[in-house]
Amino acid sequence: MWKPALAAAGVIPMRKKDERWKASRKDGFHVLRHTYASVILEAGESVVTLARWLGHSSPTITLDYYAHFMPEAGGKGRGAIDALLGHPAAVATAA
Repeated sequence: MWKPALAAAGVIPMRKKDERWKASRKDGFHVLRHTYASVILEAGESVVTLARWLGHSSPTITLDYYAHFMPEAGGKGRGAIDALLGHPAAVATAA
């Protein structure tokens, strides 16, 4: 079901008659799942929430795979502390 849809969309080549679909992790459902998780994290969703949505047993598993998609990691915390300490630039950006 998945491979014919990808072929119809032009993502992978059509198979020849009486030929099996070739297995490929780069063209299959796994890529869609990985893309979804990456976009969700870049949008700022909680790792705990994403782990639950993906069916991971622990957010640690999610972080192991997707931490590099979290460009704001650490920035929000630093901004909150700077704002708490009254640094003028941080107050403007934290609001």
